[in-house]
Amino acid sequence: MNYFELINKCLVELNYKQVYSFTELTKNEHLKIKNIINILNNEICNSEKWNFLLRKTELQIPENTSDIVNPIHGKIASLLIDGKRYNYIDDFEKFFINSQPANTYTTFNDKILLPVFDKPQKAEILYYTSNFAKSEEGAEKELLESENDYSVIPEVFAEPVLVYGTCMRLKGNPQHIRFSYWLSMYKDALANLRSKLAVDAEYTPDIKMHRN
Repeated sequence: MNYFELINKCLVELNYKQVYSFTELTKNEHLKIKNIINILNNEICNSEKWNFLLRKTELQIPENTSDIVNPIHGKIASLLIDGKRYNYIDDFEKFFINSQPANTYTTFNDKILLPVFDKPQKAEILYYTSNFAKSEEGAEKELLESENDYSVIPEVFAEPVLVYGTCMRLKGNPQHIRFSYWLSMYKDALANLRSKLAVDAEYTPDIKMHRN
């Protein structure tokens, strides 16, 4: 389901009137639903090391260079140079005085800090993207904005977790006649997503639902 279809599915679940074009989404409840879908999509994507967020890129490192612009919009999972794994450390100051441990890297002010190499190197980077949406053409982006945008969560899982989670959060009242149903469907969908697509399935934090 694209963004517009998710919104309409929420309207149906909430017993609201469906709309027939994206431009009709102007009422206060419409805007809340649009916002909550994005909040929930981001929370779910940030909650785990999901395999659908994994991306790979290569980076050229010039000789005699200790820092390069960080091109990664996300979190680095692994960095290899010349087939060797480099481990992340927090102490960026060590790189300024070239006293860092061997085979390490760090980040500082949108830069990746590395040891100085005497010849050009190629780094292979595996990372978890922070772009949690994509356009109809497949271009990744941070948020769902346009009618035909999609969540990066695989569609079979995205519909139930986003629709039921959004309805539950919009109402935010356990006494609501359908709250228990939405909660049950959301939990089942999230558990199914975790069991199929979480890299570290045994170490999954809970997602706390907050009232909007």
